[in-house]
Parts: sequence; C-alpha cells; structure tokens
Amino acid sequence: MEMREEVAVIASATSRFTKKEPSILELSCQPALKIFRETNIDRTEVDSVIVSTCSMLQYTSSIVCEMLGIRPNKSCRLDNLCNSGSIAIASACSEIAAGFSDCALVIGAEIISNSSAKKLEWDLTRGQFNHPVHWASLFARSHMRKFGTTEEQMALVAVKNRKNSSKNPLALFRNKITLEEVINSKKISDPIKLLDSSYVCSGSSAVILASKEKAKKLTDNPVWIKGIGQKTTCASLSQLLSKHDVGFTTTQEAARQAYKMSQKRPEDIDVAELHDAFTITEIMAYEDLFLTKKGEGGKFVTQEQLSINPRGGLLGCGHPIGCTGVAQVAEIAAQLAGRAGQTQVKGCKTGLVHNMAAAGTSSSVLVLGQ
Repeated sequence: MEMREEVAVIASATSRFTKKEPSILELSCQPALKIFRETNIDRTEVDSVIVSTCSMLQYTSSIVCEMLGIRPNKSCRLDNLCNSGSIAIASACSEIAAGFSDCALVIGAEIISNSSAKKLEWDLTRGQFNHPVHWASLFARSHMRKFGTTEEQMALVAVKNRKNSSKNPLALFRNKITLEEVINSKKISDPIKLLDSSYVCSGSSAVILASKEKAKKLTDNPVWIKGIGQKTTCASLSQLLSKHDVGFTTTQEAARQAYKMSQKRPEDIDVAELHDAFTITEIMAYEDLFLTKKGEGGKFVTQEQLSINPRGGLLGCGHPIGCTGVAQVAEIAAQLAGRAGQTQVKGCKTGLVHNMAAAGTSSSVLVLGQ
C-alpha cells in the first residue's frame, strides 16, 4: 500500500497534563486556540474536525467547533480507548489522502475522572481482574519467565522516562526517580509496582493535517506522514490469551504495514514515542516493533542509538487516554520540525509513534519524516 495523496502535519500543540479536572470542552479547545494564535493558519482553512476522547458527552466535536468558531464540512467524535488518538490521526489522514478533505484538525482530550476508560468492566472474561495492571502483570511474568527479563530492567524504563519528563514543562511528573525508588515502590500486582505504572490524568493535544498543496500554502516546515499501520484482533482478554505469544501481535502487524508503506526499516528510526502504559509494555514494544530481537527487550532499555519517549512517555507525562495518541504525534512532529524545545533530539529525520489499547488487542503505528 502507499499514500495516494501526501499528507503533512503542519501544526501541533499540547496542554499541560494535570491531576485537575477542567471542563472537557474547555480543555479540548486549549491546544487548538494556541495553534491559531501562534501560526498563520486561519480557522476557515479547516474543513474536517475529529475529537478523540473517551468522554461520553454527546455531540462533543460539534460543540468544540462552535466554541472555536470553526464551521467544518465534517465533525465527529472518535473513541477506541487508549488507541483513540492515533486512530483519529489515521482517519483524518485517510480523508485527506482520499480527497475528501484538504485540512483537518484532530483534537485529543481527556479528564481524570473519566472512569469508564480506566476499567474494562464490559469484558466478563476478565472476572475481577478488570484493571489494566492485571494484564500488565500477566505479560510481565510471562516475559520474565520466558526471556529472563528482570524487575531492574523494567524499573530502568521508568527511570529513563522520568528523566526525560523532568525536561518537559508540560509533563505531569517533573521529578527524576532512582532505580531503588521504583523497586521499592508499592507493589500493585506482582511484579508491577506503582512506579512501573502510568498515571491517568487530564490533558489535551491538537494536530492539524493538510494535503501537499495546502501544506505548502500554510507552512514552510511540514512533517510528512510516511506510513500508517493498524490492526485489531479482538477485544476480550480470553481471545487475546488464546493467541498469546509473549508479544503484541497487533503491534507487530501494524509495524509491518507502517514500515512497508513508508519504505523505512526499523534501523531508520531516529526518535520514537512508544506506548509505555507500564514499563513492561515499552520493553515488549521494542521487540514487537522489530527494534531489537524477540527476548532482548530488557537489554535494549539502556541502548543510546535511538531516542525513545523523549517527552517522558506515558510514565513521565501522564496518560490522558483519548489524548495520548495525538500527543505522541504532536511530539514526533515537533521533534522532526526542530521545535521540541528542551526535549529536542539532535539530527532526527524519521520518527515513529506506537499507540495501543486494551491489553494490545488493537494497535496503531505511524512513521513520520521530513
């Protein structure tokens, strides 16, 4: 597969992530307003709006459009749990590539109190174990048993990402942590500890996508979406475990698609945003994205050739569920455009975004480049 029409990220902005509980509507508007204030992009250029959120507030996108003063041809809300944001980006990109839109605004927003996005109560196969930490514990134990991955290697993921988030003024957590602090933090579901886990919070992010012709008109520094891969295998834990191979098969398939479409290889990636909802998921993502061999993810944590989660990831920034995928794309676009500020990675030309949901039952991978 290849993109029929080149699509670019031409602007992006992200709010500060917080434990506060603002209005979901006002929060949704914040990053878009920042874009309109700080760029020459006029609201009249936007002909499609997608709001990514797990909030059950009805008509969210159209209300946000009215608040922003936008009158698009198409407006909708999209949700797919933690994978919502990247799917919203891919959907907007598809519209532009197909010629249905020239310029799309994608907003991801979530507030901390949205409990419907935190527990998978709909899946009766999970029994009482309906919190994400339970499947993270299962995957961690399997990986440790099969490959010898250690709690210390998992803890190093949290140390690394909190070190990165200490440089990010928008991150929820600005303090560094030590290996000992992670190891000694409260055990939630063995071997997953408090500091192995991301924190669901409030936050929003916005990205504007445009066709090649529109991008040339509106910016001198576009970042191109080179490849998109997506895969959903199931929704329930019972179906997932029946195919379990100590890896996220949805991520593997999405990665293959994205690499093929972008004509890039894993070794071409300079900077990556990986879905580190738990420390073990980042380690598994190294392998499932083919950045290292199966079973060597624990050793890969300390590598220095590839910059992973420079803004701090979900562990450092926080995890506003419907916003996360959009914020990941915003970060990679900023990195490739050279406007990532204190978290800037020098000389990066190709970036990757990995976003997934519900124990890896669905995954998205995007490859971006200059």
